[in-house]
Amino acid sequence: MKMTMTSNKTVTGILRKQKPLPEQSDRQPAIFSFFAGAGFVDLGFERSGFDVVFANEIYKPFLKAYRYARQNMGIKEPQFGYHEDDIKKLLGKKEGADLQQKVLQARNGHQLVGFIGGPPCPDFSVGGKNRGRHGENGILSKVYVDLIVAQQPDFFLFENVKGLWRTKTHRAFYEELKKKLSRAGYAFSERLINSIEYGAPQDRDRIILVGFSKKTFGNGLTEKLNDFPWLKFVKYNRDDAFGRKWKETEPFKENSSRKAPEGIIEELTVEHWFKKNDVENHPNAQHYFKPRAALVRFQSIPEGDDSKKSFKRLHRWRYSPTAAYGNNEVHIHPYKARRITAAEALAIQSLPKSFVLSPDITLSDQFKAVGNGVPFLAAKSVAATINNFIKSIL
Repeated sequence: MKMTMTSNKTVTGILRKQKPLPEQSDRQPAIFSFFAGAGFVDLGFERSGFDVVFANEIYKPFLKAYRYARQNMGIKEPQFGYHEDDIKKLLGKKEGADLQQKVLQARNGHQLVGFIGGPPCPDFSVGGKNRGRHGENGILSKVYVDLIVAQQPDFFLFENVKGLWRTKTHRAFYEELKKKLSRAGYAFSERLINSIEYGAPQDRDRIILVGFSKKTFGNGLTEKLNDFPWLKFVKYNRDDAFGRKWKETEPFKENSSRKAPEGIIEELTVEHWFKKNDVENHPNAQHYFKPRAALVRFQSIPEGDDSKKSFKRLHRWRYSPTAAYGNNEVHIHPYKARRITAAEALAIQSLPKSFVLSPDITLSDQFKAVGNGVPFLAAKSVAATINNFIKSIL
């Protein structure tokens, strides 16, 4: 399947205000979530008409963040609870049989069963370890695909960084995974998305591969997937969004005020989301690193100067670069002499302001959880696209 990078028409589709989660019903597809992290993708699927019934995450602080956020938002626990373990174990005889029973039970209470997951990506990331399929994390992409093949959900989502197909060796591995899924009876569609297309204030590319069982959806599925509605919930044409006359750099003035320039898309700016989420009064407003030694640097970097690998100062009237807080990458507040807070990082990931990280996990884990997640609005819109397609062919 050829990767599409469509030149989008500006269309509407994402609701401007969050709606309450729909009540569980047998018409809602059941979702088994793997590599769930802090639950950004899961929340997006729940807000788009799916029921998350199983959540897998091996890293305890991430799972703690997931559970805390859900409790704070009044969301029920998944039907089959939380699976805090290595996904590789689910390919074992006993664990695989236990998972199969859960899948069968979910089928009895729901219309369809889907698997969603974004295997850890440092081994495919251009700025990461680049160890590919043989890396500790790279192996997990194959494990996830093997799990799909073994359990045969009605549909699946596979999410990863664009580095998975950007280099020759990584792309060959990716194509092998797709061939394995095809042999297992799946037809699929794929697209390189950018979070800015969906209204998130961030330049973040992701490969999205969605697959559907030919056994479940019948003859003609492959042809129907040629018209998969990738653009239905896109809000902004990426070329138009990135082509606006965004402010570049301006002298840093602490606690200064600057009017929004003409010609930009204000919804895609850091400042819009800081105000939208009331970040100064958010429960995570005081959660940020406070190293004294870097104070001079925090005062000297111009607003909007994100040219270096680390110590990138955001511009209030521009979107953020990718929220990646590992490998010593530091994002600095536009008009304050400090790093951004966890509350501000959540806003950049387009989370609703009711999403709160547990204060009982370390700052490093808070920022790691945020940086590893898919922007909420992107996840929500991709989920809505999948749901729309399912309803159109059933």
